[in-house]
Amino acid sequence: MPLDSQVQVVLENMKKQGLPPLHTLPVESARTVNLSPMAAQPEEVWKVDNRKIPGPAGHIPVRVYRPQSKYPLPVLIYYHGGGWVVGDLDAADVLCRQLANGANVIVVSVDYRLAPEHRFPAAIEDAYAAAVWVAENASSLEADPNRIAVGGDSAGGNLAAAVTLMARDQGLSFIKFQLLFNPATHYAFDTDSYRDNAEGYGLTTDTMRWFWGQYLAEEQDGRNPYASPLLAVDFSSLPSALVITAEFDPLRDDGEAYAAKLQAAGIPVEAKRYDGMVHGFMLQTGGYDQGRQAVKHAVSALRIALHGQERDGETAI
Repeated sequence: MPLDSQVQVVLENMKKQGLPPLHTLPVESARTVNLSPMAAQPEEVWKVDNRKIPGPAGHIPVRVYRPQSKYPLPVLIYYHGGGWVVGDLDAADVLCRQLANGANVIVVSVDYRLAPEHRFPAAIEDAYAAAVWVAENASSLEADPNRIAVGGDSAGGNLAAAVTLMARDQGLSFIKFQLLFNPATHYAFDTDSYRDNAEGYGLTTDTMRWFWGQYLAEEQDGRNPYASPLLAVDFSSLPSALVITAEFDPLRDDGEAYAAKLQAAGIPVEAKRYDGMVHGFMLQTGGYDQGRQAVKHAVSALRIALHGQERDGETAI
């Protein structure tokens, strides 16, 4: 399929602005770049709380989104993207609001430690600690401990998938669903999508190499399934999943290969590729029609997984 016309306009504007590739910038400068220039205006949510929860190396900042609804509600624990190097709670704010309102769930967005200051396994340790904390403190959140999902985009999708593996390996079964947008699942750059979409579509293969280089303490860490979930030996007893990918994304094949592994293990999984789209398109719902469609798709999947039914009527995004 050709590149979506809405995406093409944005990419052409970025090219005209002469924005340097992310991997050529110092880390602190990269963290100031707006990675979602076409984000929608943030929706009003009944209550939004910034708080800190205990973590393995100090407190972890989280943002809790609560729709106005009868409690207890299901919970989605969400991990933002940014290659484990950039991104924060604000980067996922618009999407978390859309998911909270649309799916009628409490969303707990997690601000895990970033590399290179904190390399692997710092981010996954924080991500896992936050998930366990939510499960153990569901009553204080007025949440249902039996209806917990994890989700994330890009590096956050990587963390969400790794958290399900870690929980399963620890004998914990509280995670019922995983929502993965454009997830990075393997420390390798030899797929068709890494080659075909290496540059010219926003996220580049060189930037992904840079992200992984900042994240991993040692090259061999990339073979750890908690860094590369695709390398897990056993995919049984993992939660069901929705894996959303984009045609013109270096990470497309990462996500689709992970979905195939789940499916081969008998895990209910839906894999949806959005043709003509690029990495992170679901964060650009102010400008991309298919970004809005992807969020509606995610909302529907969350409602089925956590409420047992789809939302009545059209979801306004």
